[in-house]
Amino acid sequence: MSLIKTEAARDQTTRRPVLHELPATPKTVHWGYFDASLAPVLTVSSGDVIRAEAVTHHAGDAPELMMDDQIREIFKAIPEKDRNPGVHLMTGPIFVEGARAGDVLEVRYLQMTPRLSYGSNLAAHWGHLYREFGEKERVTIYRMDEASQTAEAVFAYDFHGKYEIPGAVTEARDCCREPALRGIRIPVRPHLGTAGVAPDKVGRVSTIPPGRHGGNIDNWRIGAGATMFYPIQVDGALFSIGDPHISQGDGEISGTAIEASLDVMFQVFVRRDFSFPSPLLRTADVWMTHGFDEDLNQAMRNASLEMLRLLTEHYNLSRDDAYSLMSVAADFGVTQVVDGRQGVHARICQAVFPPE
Repeated sequence: MSLIKTEAARDQTTRRPVLHELPATPKTVHWGYFDASLAPVLTVSSGDVIRAEAVTHHAGDAPELMMDDQIREIFKAIPEKDRNPGVHLMTGPIFVEGARAGDVLEVRYLQMTPRLSYGSNLAAHWGHLYREFGEKERVTIYRMDEASQTAEAVFAYDFHGKYEIPGAVTEARDCCREPALRGIRIPVRPHLGTAGVAPDKVGRVSTIPPGRHGGNIDNWRIGAGATMFYPIQVDGALFSIGDPHISQGDGEISGTAIEASLDVMFQVFVRRDFSFPSPLLRTADVWMTHGFDEDLNQAMRNASLEMLRLLTEHYNLSRDDAYSLMSVAADFGVTQVVDGRQGVHARICQAVFPPE
């Protein structure tokens, strides 16, 4: 059944949603992994709203600016040896009642509010131009101005050694601060770099590579007003969020975005009236499909095939018509090139289609 034709029916549900609060504490977060065997920290019903705290694993880049007492407690409570195999600090998992493997979890992101006014960008050893910069890692700290919804750099410093421990804490006295990017302002667009359901695999699955479950997609459009559709792989979905950003460009070329903690409000729905095999994004005006692979050419092909699937299965176009439309109306972009498994997104404007 078509996703396009079933959304209106879903919105007519008469059940009143419940609002749940999910603070980030040492007992409600997991660091660096998804795991289908992890006990849920919250159970909700389809249609419920969750207000959750997402904490950046880069808060230690400027702890005096990016940490409060609760964040410091998380960093102290979770030992370095338990922050693996990935790097992202995740809040969850959330068990959604009635969700079954094979269903789709629709997540409507309603609000994303910066927890503190500061964020960090790391030019990391996994960045695309690491060698061109003499294999140096550099931290730039940004301050957000709420009134103008922009961010500006306040200082930068070279990281001592190699940034290999997730959540490394660098106290101000340990680094030499320098001015950076004077007079330049960056539009703020809060979003989640990493979110998804638990993969159907045994043991821990790294948060670093994106995949069918979602994960580290790093698409800056996954912010307030966006809706994501994640194919559920295990009963209950076991949904987690993390890797919050306040701004990022397509490509995420240096290795990170402006990493900053966010308070996130979202609503979840279990959908079994349609299926889609990979994370699908809808904003107010576009549909976006995603393709992932270690080879960027294959990631491009995968994103193309998923857009072809969207147009043929949900807009009932023939394959020939869909292929033509993709070439003249769809835009393809590189989501990120720094997560090992690289990402490409395909975007098509909803306005090209006749109204339902």
